[in-house]
Amino acid sequence: MSNVETEPAETRCGSTDGGERSDEGRVDVLTPRDVPLGGPRAMTVRRTLPQRARTLIGAWCFADHYGPDDVARTGGMDVAPHPHTGLQTVSWLFSGEIEHRDSLGSHAYVRPGELNLMTGGHGISHSEVSTPRTGTLHGVQLWVALPDAHRHAPRDFQHHVPVPVRTDGAEIRVFLGSLAGDTSPVRTFTPLLGAEIQLEPGSSLTLRVDPAFEHGLLVDRGDVRLAGTLLRPAELGYAPPGSDTLTLLNESDEPARTVLLGGPPFEEEIVMWWNFIGRSHDDIVRAREEWEQASDRFGAVEGYPGDRLPAPALPNAVIRPRHNPSRH
Repeated sequence: MSNVETEPAETRCGSTDGGERSDEGRVDVLTPRDVPLGGPRAMTVRRTLPQRARTLIGAWCFADHYGPDDVARTGGMDVAPHPHTGLQTVSWLFSGEIEHRDSLGSHAYVRPGELNLMTGGHGISHSEVSTPRTGTLHGVQLWVALPDAHRHAPRDFQHHVPVPVRTDGAEIRVFLGSLAGDTSPVRTFTPLLGAEIQLEPGSSLTLRVDPAFEHGLLVDRGDVRLAGTLLRPAELGYAPPGSDTLTLLNESDEPARTVLLGGPPFEEEIVMWWNFIGRSHDDIVRAREEWEQASDRFGAVEGYPGDRLPAPALPNAVIRPRHNPSRH
């Protein structure tokens, strides 16, 4: 998915604005901001990463949560061809269907419970359109920052359908990394964890996790406690490295659904603006110029019935690297 804001915000890190630290000191509660995705009938997404309180969780650097969205009312998703550099996009749906086309030549569909992962690397472009079969659109769109050694990797596209892992009171779909005895075959450039976890009403689940990972739990529905801290729908709970277990408790009288993200702390500073990730202001300027000049760097998307997205104007300032604040 594109960040289609006409004036992409530059997030300045180092404070804890936008986050609430729990009394236990183990989990930070990150609240989302609403972002309209273009047009008078824009579909609104809830963005929890990046924000001032936290830029990354592992290499996860962008998290949009949207829906349930009535496509008949909003028009659904129609994102024209747009570029990416230095990242991987991770598409995961709860309901609906999205048609994906990219400059690698991929033509695929994003469906509930199926992972689509696209590697931008040096440069790629793609479009995303909800299909006529979609009545309700609901899911998450995530980005992963590529480490410096691989940020110019070639274009790639991977598809995976995880088999649900069922435990007492829970159902888990592991789309990246390893959890609950299941391992995704999808290739990534840093160790990552990504999984949808559904919890029955009142159920508790304790998971073995890598203590070197930091974790983020995004709640889609229900009231869920992560390590004792209550998270409400659309909130993202952050748990730092150090623990080899995570305990989730559904305090709702209805099923809860969450997305668990994780990875070792990403120590590199990144520059992120619009749909580009680099290491300097000049990286962003160069990528924008090449997109506007229709450079071969991004290729062409075939089959989309319309024009591609123009790049917004650069800010009148040097774009500074983003990093996570120190925990106090």
